[in-house]
Amino acid sequence: MNLKIKSALVSVFDKENIPILLKCLKKHNIKIISSGGTYKSIKKLGYDCIELSQYTGFKEMLDGRVKTLHPKIHAGILHDRKNKTHKSEMSEKKFPSIDLIVVNFYPFQKVVSETKNPNKIIENIDIGGPTMVRAAAKNFKNVTIVTNKNDYSSLIKELEKKNGATSLKFREIMSSKAFGLTAYYDAMIANWFNNKLDIRFPERKTIFGRKFKNLRYGENPHQKSSIYINDYEDKKLGFTQIHGKELSYNNFNDMFASLDILASIKGKAGTVIIKHANPCGVSEHKNPINSFKNAYACDPISAFGGVIACNYKIKKNIALEINKNFLEVILGKGFDKDSLKILKKKKNLRIIDISKFKPKNISSIKIFDGSFLMQNKNKIILDRKKIKCVTKLKPSKKELAEIEFAFNVCKYVKSNAIVLSNNFSTIGIGAGQPSRLDSCKLAIQKARQFKSEKIKNSVAASDAFFPFTDGVQALIKAGIKIIVQPGGSIRDQEVISVADKAKVKMLFTNIRHFNH
Repeated sequence: MNLKIKSALVSVFDKENIPILLKCLKKHNIKIISSGGTYKSIKKLGYDCIELSQYTGFKEMLDGRVKTLHPKIHAGILHDRKNKTHKSEMSEKKFPSIDLIVVNFYPFQKVVSETKNPNKIIENIDIGGPTMVRAAAKNFKNVTIVTNKNDYSSLIKELEKKNGATSLKFREIMSSKAFGLTAYYDAMIANWFNNKLDIRFPERKTIFGRKFKNLRYGENPHQKSSIYINDYEDKKLGFTQIHGKELSYNNFNDMFASLDILASIKGKAGTVIIKHANPCGVSEHKNPINSFKNAYACDPISAFGGVIACNYKIKKNIALEINKNFLEVILGKGFDKDSLKILKKKKNLRIIDISKFKPKNISSIKIFDGSFLMQNKNKIILDRKKIKCVTKLKPSKKELAEIEFAFNVCKYVKSNAIVLSNNFSTIGIGAGQPSRLDSCKLAIQKARQFKSEKIKNSVAASDAFFPFTDGVQALIKAGIKIIVQPGGSIRDQEVISVADKAKVKMLFTNIRHFNH
């Protein structure tokens, strides 16, 4: 059902695109009501407008906290035009209908991003705006609600097409968007309070997000997907694509996995290679080119078509190495001119600048059907106060640093996880096996295939305890000389005895790193 628009209430904090809207409203002889800064802007642009307090006969109060919260406004929005009782009450009070509401809110999220002053933040929690929006959205059969400046063009087209009226379908679509906005706005406010009060697991949790873009498809071509930003700064992701095809769902998934690991590497040049959300090569070195080569050498076959993330600037020598291989995405903390000239020769290679990316590391969420799991991020690598060397032979300080590197990488490998490392570079990774023994065998197989000369005297890290001695025996037989694991099995003593007999050093961390 088409409904003619005779009057509109316009109250916007963001006044962009308002001139084109006002021009259309005037063309269709739509009466405009407004207040405050919006009223002044409309008058300055040369359009007729009724000031809100003049319309209601009630002067705004409490520093503007009470403006639109008035029966004449809300009755004008909420009454059912076909309900005889409603019509009678409106006539008795001499309250006219308001057919169009154009509103956007105080910039709560912008203020939160710019200040930590709680008083200023709270003053930017909009009350009147969301109340009008909800009222108009509920009564979409009779009222048109527009909450996004990008929808002004759609409204204008609708008014042109319907000769100053809107269709029921259009009003319902705008209503859906309006309720999405109020839910999003309230979720941001609730999230701010929870963070302020350090409430990590509130009784009710609403996840807010703004759609950044549609993706070509999901994990597979028959699945649809989009990426959303869950942050107060919701217009950009924190990194910039410089070149290449559009990023896919799988690209983003691998990129996020790589950035997680990269953030854990401090002080040295770190390189992370990801394939299907699992690391297949990680290295840290004082020299970036060595870091890159060592990471790639861990498993060059798996690295084919993967994602590489670097916590250093990409220069010509590294760009030449990158171009020797087929990769989907390269992430770096900046790219010099020579490197870009080389890398851009591959038209499909996605080049991502992460110079300004800052990880939040707040929580992780997994959604399934009608429920979701939520947990705080796994920020601990190991606690040196809890580490216990359980074998007769003890590690040196240098070996402890290598142990920490291997155990850190283990955190990010899908369980069951076994990581072999030598000289701060992975040489074999066993990931995602139902059996820990199988993960050991896979890590050893990878190491023998690509880095056999590095297995002797290397470190093995396990994300959880060894339930039997078989996994440890396989590692020892391969040439591993140090094993780090959480401990906690009923067979710990058997495992320790096997290590002692082989003159292998073993440490218990008392910290588990499952990653499912």
